[in-house]
Amino acid sequence: MSMADRDGVIWLDGEMVPWREAKTHVLTHTLHYGLGCFEGVRAYSTANGAAIFRLKDHTDRLFRSAHILNMKIPFSKEELNEAQCAAVWENNLDEAYLRPMVFLGSEGMGLRADNLKVHVMVAAWSWPSYMSPEAKEIGIKVRTSSYTRHHVNITMCKAKANGNYINSMLALNEAIASGCEEALLLDNEGYVAEGSGENIFIMRNGVLHTPELTSCLEGITRQTILDFAGDLGIPVKERRITRDEVYIADEAFFTGTAAEVLPIRELDGRVIGAGKRGPVTEKLQAMYFDAVKGKLPQHSDWLTSVKS
Repeated sequence: MSMADRDGVIWLDGEMVPWREAKTHVLTHTLHYGLGCFEGVRAYSTANGAAIFRLKDHTDRLFRSAHILNMKIPFSKEELNEAQCAAVWENNLDEAYLRPMVFLGSEGMGLRADNLKVHVMVAAWSWPSYMSPEAKEIGIKVRTSSYTRHHVNITMCKAKANGNYINSMLALNEAIASGCEEALLLDNEGYVAEGSGENIFIMRNGVLHTPELTSCLEGITRQTILDFAGDLGIPVKERRITRDEVYIADEAFFTGTAAEVLPIRELDGRVIGAGKRGPVTEKLQAMYFDAVKGKLPQHSDWLTSVKS
């Protein structure tokens, strides 16, 4: 089904618009130059109805991204939180993927981007999983990309910016063409950065390691896993990681709103650990799915009900 040809509504600049009528002009500035920012957010079915996971954290990051890109969002955080809840509720969704996006209008063209209106949209649709249930159990095959991840002298790595994802798409398409399911990108010095749209963790000798955030997006799922590690008493080190350290790790996994907690069974033809989801990955994955389903009382504040 085409993303443009669906029933339902999309929140656009403060109003609910019929899905097929939520349109912009072909000379919209962001379409040409990529200056915009967005979020990927998930709503899950819980015992109390649909609820959005870590909604406020996602909205906070959207505002940080816009600030970094010097884009003034013409709505408050509270209004955008309400818009995201409404997008799920009005489309009668029990579980959903949400896409809030901030973009520039069509008042002018050129790199200066002077006096352009800032628009905001929120769409929500049914989207069960980024990877298959089998992949979440047995893990995926990953290839180290020939493309280098962005670094701080090239772009704004703390912003979830539209244009940054060209780098991700090139890396992912290269990996898929080689028979793998995901890509691992290195930073400009050759250290592990992240996946095409995910943060990475490795487990080695009882310690959970994840790259520091110099060339990585500050992942909300990444922070969730760090919180879980604290709950479980698992020692964590945020540091530089080399590619060959991933080869010899006991376990490895990706994290992200779309990927959730996704085991890595192989990198560049090297089997990682036992070649399947490891015990620590399995425990953290189970905690994650309990949290998003409202089954972890100690983290119930991470869920926002969409009920109006």
